[in-house]
Amino acid sequence: MYFTRLIEKEIDRKLKSSGAVLVAGPKFCGKTTTCMLYQKSFAKLNTKQAIALAKLNPKSVLAGEKPRLIDEWQTVPDIWNQVKEDLDEHYEFGKYILTGSSTPADKADVHHSGAGRITPVRMRPMTLWESQESKGTVSLEELFSGELDFAPDANADFTLDDVAFLMCRGGWPISVLAGREIALEVTKNYYNSLFLFEDSDNERFRNKKPEVLRMILRSYARHISTESAASTIIEDVKQSNERAMDAKTFDDYMEALRDLFIIDDIAAWNPNIRSKTTIRTSPTRHFVDTSIACRALSIGPDDLKRDLESFGLFFEDFAVRDLSVYAGSLGGEVRHYRDNAGLECDAVVHLEDGRWGAVEIKLGGDKLIDEGASSLRILERKIREKSDEKAPSFLMVLTAVGAAYRRKDGIYVVPINTLRP
Repeated sequence: MYFTRLIEKEIDRKLKSSGAVLVAGPKFCGKTTTCMLYQKSFAKLNTKQAIALAKLNPKSVLAGEKPRLIDEWQTVPDIWNQVKEDLDEHYEFGKYILTGSSTPADKADVHHSGAGRITPVRMRPMTLWESQESKGTVSLEELFSGELDFAPDANADFTLDDVAFLMCRGGWPISVLAGREIALEVTKNYYNSLFLFEDSDNERFRNKKPEVLRMILRSYARHISTESAASTIIEDVKQSNERAMDAKTFDDYMEALRDLFIIDDIAAWNPNIRSKTTIRTSPTRHFVDTSIACRALSIGPDDLKRDLESFGLFFEDFAVRDLSVYAGSLGGEVRHYRDNAGLECDAVVHLEDGRWGAVEIKLGGDKLIDEGASSLRILERKIREKSDEKAPSFLMVLTAVGAAYRRKDGIYVVPINTLRP
């Protein structure tokens, strides 16, 4: 069974406007399966023999009917240069599709950026809309256009039990397709496979100690959805594991986690505010999928429900995943806002044309929703009075559970299982 992915439209659009498309993202998020929809021939560099042959003659990998899909291209970095050279000599739209679940072993082997020839596209795990677990009552696109018109939805059949399960299961196609009774075990197996580097062709990963990667991920998970400094996470690693770790080692391992598309921090939003207010520029710590953070701490659905404060932080990470994919499908991105006056906003969805919407992420309940709405109104007022930014297209409290409706003050309350692009 294949689930339609939101990235399909972007891949199709890029193939019509670029010589090659690079689809990058974490292992098992569905890159190859989706890209196979567009290829007329393919080469998979997923065995030692295939990689060895490609290294002997990288240009030969390009031979075949176009579009030509080259899966896990980064195992033979010179393929990038061969694609660039071919496009320099015989440029056509949609000649190549490259997929990769990590960056090259030696980034120096890639001798150019590929700008104008190779267009990157980021793929993430499945959202609730893609896995058909969102009703889609509320459209992000319609929120931006001002055309949203929906009847309030009590949404009574979606509970915290459901949210906790979905967070721990994640958006991995292999887990989504598995029955609910084994889905968490499938995700556990996926997590364990992330650190099997013994046979990796990438020396940078082969030299990484799996136990150190796990230690760092555990500490990172303890600081999920926060702006914790690297020094804070390093200190947590030291105290939690009684192990020495310097900043250089930490940075080296963090680079590996980013290269594997496991860490997915979101940057700060910096509107031009005309005041003495200083806008914080620290990124917010996030994972490409919340299930990785859950596995890093050996957390299950029941553990989340026993600690609602942590549940809220993990849910924020979960919501940012879906918002990032939905925003990307509209040509936008997700940022966060925080200033030295203490005002913050969990997610600002910003489109290329300057339109934006502000989102506070809460588990639910009247008290938390009111707090989120109050914060959004303060942010809107500050932006309106002290910034050149446009007025927000919408203000939203995104919840884990509860009803979908529009408040009297115009702020939307949207459970995550009712949202779509």
